[in-house]
Amino acid sequence: MNVSLPPITVSSRDLARLEQLLDSPGLRHVPAALALGEELQRATVLPPERMPADVVTMNSTVLCVDEISGEHHQVTLSYPRDADVAAHRVSVLAPVGSALLGLSVGSVIDWQAPGGRALRVRVTGIRYQPEAAGDLNR
Repeated sequence: MNVSLPPITVSSRDLARLEQLLDSPGLRHVPAALALGEELQRATVLPPERMPADVVTMNSTVLCVDEISGEHHQVTLSYPRDADVAAHRVSVLAPVGSALLGLSVGSVIDWQAPGGRALRVRVTGIRYQPEAAGDLNR
């Protein structure tokens, strides 16, 4: 795994909601939640209205590629309650969800999937970002 992590940016609204989620008793010791918490600690935090349009935020629809497998994906980064594999809504607590949060278009991150499989995810585009669309309460 690559030791160097790309910079990430998170909106203050997403940060508050995610911290509340991670503070729930059922998630305090879950490895995926701990990994997300570590990511949030290293994030640059901006007000939603100052979020660059090329950054993956919660409820963004993202185009990405796993550079190891070559698989291309379009996913919407979702809160766990809204996750739906059939609708390509990926939970922020899923390995690829945690990896995508806060990345900008062109960024690459190495991440580990359940079972130890390596992922190298590159963000290739953002089809929809709530902040850029003016949906600041989404």
